[in-house]
Amino acid sequence: MKILLTCKQFPHSRVIGGPIIIYNRLKYLSQRHLVSLAAFACEEDKEYISSVKPFCHDLQLVPYPRKHSFLKIAWDFFASPVPPYFRQTYDSPEMSRVIGEMVQKDRYDFVIAEYSVMGQFIHNNPTLPPVRRVISVHESYYLARKKAFRHHRLGLKKLREAVNLKGLKKYEFDMYHQADKVLTLTPEGKEELLEICPELDISIVPHGVDVDYFAFLDSKDAEESIVFIGNYLHYPNVNAVLYFHREIWPRLKNLLPKIKFYVVGQAPPVEIQKLARDESIVVTGRVDDVRPYIKKGRVFICPVDLGGGFRGKILEAMAMGRPVVSTSLGAEGIPVQDRENIIIGDDPEKFAQGVVELMKDEALFRRIAKKGRQLMEEKYAWEKGVEVMEGILAGMMSETPSN
Repeated sequence: MKILLTCKQFPHSRVIGGPIIIYNRLKYLSQRHLVSLAAFACEEDKEYISSVKPFCHDLQLVPYPRKHSFLKIAWDFFASPVPPYFRQTYDSPEMSRVIGEMVQKDRYDFVIAEYSVMGQFIHNNPTLPPVRRVISVHESYYLARKKAFRHHRLGLKKLREAVNLKGLKKYEFDMYHQADKVLTLTPEGKEELLEICPELDISIVPHGVDVDYFAFLDSKDAEESIVFIGNYLHYPNVNAVLYFHREIWPRLKNLLPKIKFYVVGQAPPVEIQKLARDESIVVTGRVDDVRPYIKKGRVFICPVDLGGGFRGKILEAMAMGRPVVSTSLGAEGIPVQDRENIIIGDDPEKFAQGVVELMKDEALFRRIAKKGRQLMEEKYAWEKGVEVMEGILAGMMSETPSN
């Protein structure tokens, strides 16, 4: 098969967060198929081209578009059929053109928009020849923004989410409806979409983890510390850190005075950087390898209470033998069992208590670490998810490419 993947961020070998899915799909699909990539990228990403190029028949990187003037934003708000949430960062006629030219040149069997925001470049794209169009939904933007709107109190943040919601539901679900196939990462994600649009053709392709790269580690090198990893350009990760610091961190400091907190990942905003004024909190910024930080931590936390989708960071921690304390939302889509292979804490007191128990109870620590690793090996090795995806695409080959 000939497959073109498109992505909102260059998915190189050192990327953190969702784009690591696309990197591994490229890596494993390229073993048996002709695979290419079109992705947005910044200047700093170019040093990682060598980690992706061997998997790609064709690789096209498109600069992020420049920010529009206030007048242009205001005009588009009222005049453009594309909702503000899709346009604000990814308004790029160049990306539409590049994807169209790549399909025209190599006649791909499939073009896969990884992330819903990339769906706009294969939806009503006049330069795109007939091709089977697939949208891989990592999270529904409409549902995520709706949750955020309900979460915020009256003020600027709530107003911002109201603006984000303008036209979003109709446009997003029109895209899904016109695509030949929609993919989700979890059964929960599939059901959410079907509740809104029951006629969608949806298949599930699970997330994954490189169980060799994220090798199981003994706990002897771990500090009395906790770790959270995220891409802070994604607001739910920002909110998770601030919620944790506000509601849970004071309880932990009271019970474990020597504990440290590592906040790892690119683009931490000022409000997160300020947390490092506390000497027991380390804010790293972008790192090339998250494994040393997972290794440092005795417990990995995922206090996410906004957004949707799937948290691959949990898989990486479990693969390395680090027990996870998470909210139910943070662990959504992973078949976990509370106190068997994870600890679930949906209120601050229970979350803090779970961390304390894992710090002090060696038997509990070892059981959850072992069971978490076992789950990763059995269900989430990358090859398994890619095999599922291959089967879905192979089943579509008898269908006529859509215009």
